[in-house]
Amino acid sequence: MTEPDGHDELETQFAQWRQYAERRPELRKADTEELEDHLRGSVDELTGLGLRADEAFLVAVKRMGGLDDLSREFAREHSERLWKQLVLTGEEDGSGPDTRSRRDMLAMVVCAAGAAVSVKVPELAGIGFDDDGGFYGRNIALFTLPWLASLLAWRRQAGRGVIGALLGLFALGALAANVYPLAESSQSVVLTAIHVPLALWFVVGLAYVSDDVRSSRRRMDFIRFTGEWFVYLALIAAGGGVLTAFVFGTFEAIGISPEDAIGQWLVPCGGVAAVVVAGWLVEAKQSVVENMAPVLARLFTPLFAVVLIAFLVAFGWTGEGIDIEREALILFDLLLAVVLGLLLYSLSARDPLAPPGVFDRLQLLLVVSALVIDVLVLLEITGRITEYGTTPNKAAALGENVILLANLAWSAWLMLGFVRRRTPFAALERWQTGYLPVYAGWAWVVALAFPSVFGYL
Repeated sequence: MTEPDGHDELETQFAQWRQYAERRPELRKADTEELEDHLRGSVDELTGLGLRADEAFLVAVKRMGGLDDLSREFAREHSERLWKQLVLTGEEDGSGPDTRSRRDMLAMVVCAAGAAVSVKVPELAGIGFDDDGGFYGRNIALFTLPWLASLLAWRRQAGRGVIGALLGLFALGALAANVYPLAESSQSVVLTAIHVPLALWFVVGLAYVSDDVRSSRRRMDFIRFTGEWFVYLALIAAGGGVLTAFVFGTFEAIGISPEDAIGQWLVPCGGVAAVVVAGWLVEAKQSVVENMAPVLARLFTPLFAVVLIAFLVAFGWTGEGIDIEREALILFDLLLAVVLGLLLYSLSARDPLAPPGVFDRLQLLLVVSALVIDVLVLLEITGRITEYGTTPNKAAALGENVILLANLAWSAWLMLGFVRRRTPFAALERWQTGYLPVYAGWAWVVALAFPSVFGYL
């Protein structure tokens, strides 16, 4: 049952929608009442499935966008409320939106500046970019992600317990990145440089969901945030590349070489600050690009499905084994991760009550193809380990592929049940969000345990 406060908020939302509809000259009063009845029925249906009242209203309005031009325009004009209510918290603090926006921007500037300063601090100890590349490779996430997490925790008004957990986990990440005596040629250096950022990104996720840690929907919101953050970061990087080229060209034209300034200041400081700025942009401008990652997922899902099927056909035709050297292992793991990402972002934008369609069957084909490739890679890794022994790279790849195998296998089973109308869509969403701690746990295991287990090899 909806709580009184939630009921009042829901009625306020209905009143706003009704006022919007009544301003449309082409609609009679009876039309508005009929549309509102339909909207209320849809909200009741969604709350019956377990959604909160505010979530149900926003999903129902978006679903009505396909019924008529009026609802479509209303959903478009008010789409920013979807993320402002489901993602952002603390908006009702008695301050106006302009005040809140200025405070957010000030917090972003402070955190971005903090990241920029952090990346230069090691130079005070004599560790320059040209002196110890391995140090910066292992620690780059520690210069950036704590500041992004701070921004998100501030926005969510995280409690003391969450703040303590964040501090402890980032300290653990710093320990994993720096406590072991790793040689530059050590495989563990690369593994640490990969898995510490992954582990710490899930710590950022804890800051993101700190207003409702146990909520499956908040975890799905973090998945959405991750995709949009990546898109924004890529756009900022592209713009930064253009800026760097202009700086280099213009100063060179007057006889000044800006190479040192670019390499020592612009690129490192701007790069780490961009991580924070990208996160702030996702939070502040969600209404503009909230569907960008899902759109890309829909675009690339059929393309990746074709590529995977072509690979399997070529593998069966040639009978050649799979090369499992380090570069190949990374490539296959990235491929499987991309497939999982395509699945996640397609799920995040899907109407949970819509019946299964052609795209759902295409996703099932993609997941099954990835599952077969994962099995083939696992067989090759197991065979090589049995014959030649294990290495940190092979052990890490084995664990990651086993984890992906479990996820893909159960995802395929749930998707098959959904396509056959025997499994609710919510089960697939809950499985994906509930599996996130498994990835985080494995990243921590590799970062913390592998160097000592393998003798710092």
